[in-house]
Amino acid sequence: MSAVIPFGNLWASCYFAMTGFHALHVLGGLVIFGIILVMAMLGQLGVQHALFFELTGLYWHFVDVVWIFLFALIYLPGRSG
Repeated sequence: MSAVIPFGNLWASCYFAMTGFHALHVLGGLVIFGIILVMAMLGQLGVQHALFFELTGLYWHFVDVVWIFLFALIYLPGRSG
């Protein structure tokens, strides 16, 4: 068996790029939640911001769900063998 795995570094690069993009999306979500927190502390948060809450929740869950599927599809199959 060869010590060199063809395209082995490509797999690792994709995994680390995917991890980096996930981190950027999480950071973006934390910034949005920080904005919501500041608005609430200043008393500027009201019913008119319901859509803002809904879209923020959808964004956050999208990041979580996509990460879990990509992790399972890209990382776990590479672990076998």
